[in-house]
Amino acid sequence: MLEEDLDPKTKKPALKNLEPMSVDELEAYIKDLEEEIARTQSEIEKKKDHQNAANAFFKS
Repeated sequence: MLEEDLDPKTKKPALKNLEPMSVDELEAYIKDLEEEIARTQSEIEKKKDHQNAANAFFKS
């Protein structure tokens, strides 16, 4: 077994250095993150809907 097989499949991204960013840049960064959160939540809902449809199909 290789050592890389023991690593998690997805690694947490490195934290962004916020110190050099201006207030405007920080606010823009927050907006970008909020958009990414909304996109991720939408994808979660699609996957849940797909799972529910599959569960309903196979319960019949």
